[in-house]
Amino acid sequence: MVEEKVAEKTDEKKIILKKSDLWKYSTFILIAVVLISAFFMLSGKSIITGRTTENTGDIIEKNDIGEKALDFFNTQLSQTPGTLESVEEESGLYIVSIMIDGQSVPLYFTKDGKWINQGYELYSITEDAVDNTNTQDTEVPKSDKPKVQAFIFSYCPYGLQFEKALFPVYDLLKDKADIDIVAIGAMHGEFEKIESLRQISIEQIYGKDKLFVYLAEFAANINIGSCNGDSTCLNNYLPALYTKLGIDKTKVENYMKASAEKIYDEQGAKASALGISGSPTFVINGVKISVSRTADEIKTAVCFAFNTAPSECSQTLSTTSPSAGFGAVSGTAASAAGSC
Repeated sequence: MVEEKVAEKTDEKKIILKKSDLWKYSTFILIAVVLISAFFMLSGKSIITGRTTENTGDIIEKNDIGEKALDFFNTQLSQTPGTLESVEEESGLYIVSIMIDGQSVPLYFTKDGKWINQGYELYSITEDAVDNTNTQDTEVPKSDKPKVQAFIFSYCPYGLQFEKALFPVYDLLKDKADIDIVAIGAMHGEFEKIESLRQISIEQIYGKDKLFVYLAEFAANINIGSCNGDSTCLNNYLPALYTKLGIDKTKVENYMKASAEKIYDEQGAKASALGISGSPTFVINGVKISVSRTADEIKTAVCFAFNTAPSECSQTLSTTSPSAGFGAVSGTAASAAGSC
């Protein structure tokens, strides 16, 4: 099972969302998801798996789906509680909008309460909890130095959540495993590509250690997150971050213009070759796996991939999941399953 997508949408005529450039580029993609979902449902097949998926349970009334969906979101998908904003019925689906941190996140359900999440089987929110683990059940080839890749949209809130959980794992195992952040495109807009080019450039100029220090500062900076990619706004914060970390702004920007895009395209091609389109997607030794978004679970997954696990694997890291999106790295709640 691969963590693939909690959809995000901006067409205000369809679902009430915060007006923000952060979301506007995903509108047409998600309208297509709704229409294609309806087509497959009418034909009796799942958009997720291609298998027959007629509703087999009782139809949930529109007035009842909202609270069930909200409870599902708060207990399974997010450590930050959301509030119910609206429930719409469209193209044979329920679309439940949850407000969290000033932004509206739509969740898509079949009429009998099955959550639609690309890459998963349809999951009934009236049954057992989502299984976010266990890496031990996934067959991952072993190696002396595992190749570990986190495929991320640079502004995806759940990608940022995964990165926060990955930081202590990188610090612990960076000399034992090859751990990389891989850009997979720009779901939220051109500014997301620009940030990926920036991160690629920092790594190429200063090395992976500097990149991870930058990523930690970037993910924790709520002010940067509030800019929603606006370049004028970012200029109020990025220069200070460069100075703090000893990064030469001119060198980075020159590399972004001259060389970073080739690497960006190569990374996107790697994602496509593996069938990856969602953030975060975790890959070890070429195999996509699902883990809880805690440092200790990610560490355990990497340690299973060693021919001989190093002594560092005996250390226990945090067993709580960081918050999704921009903000403090520390977390206090169970891990989420949401993705972009």
